[in-house]
Amino acid sequence: MHARSTLIALALLAAGSSAQANNLLDQLKEKAGEAAGSNSQATQGSGAASALGNLGFKMPAIGSSTMGNAAGVLQYCVKNNYLGGDAASVKDKLLAKITGQKPQETGFASGAKGLLKGGDGQTLNFKVLSSKVKTKACDYVLKNATSLI
Repeated sequence: MHARSTLIALALLAAGSSAQANNLLDQLKEKAGEAAGSNSQATQGSGAASALGNLGFKMPAIGSSTMGNAAGVLQYCVKNNYLGGDAASVKDKLLAKITGQKPQETGFASGAKGLLKGGDGQTLNFKVLSSKVKTKACDYVLKNATSLI
């Protein structure tokens, strides 16, 4: 009976340690995502950019030369449930402006995969970001893309 109690205690201890290890791993992944994203960004003055700046991010600049990429990122954000509402409409309006422009269409393809490329040469890979940061980054793209239509 004593051996059985010991085994149960060890199993419970291992389960608790596993949960703590998973929690620690999640925290490390989030910090790594934040650090990786902060290595290649440029500044913007919107509220979302300021919020991201508080997390150590400087966002790529979004402008008329990157409309296609912004539209692709909006598609990525909507598809992955980081944005809703009028984001799909903004994306469609941007797409209408870039149809037939090969560089813009290539930018759209990159954006749809979660890679934001700014007109300033800075990039941000959404795939390495935590969910919280992705939501803020998607808000930033939506706010800036709206100003382009």
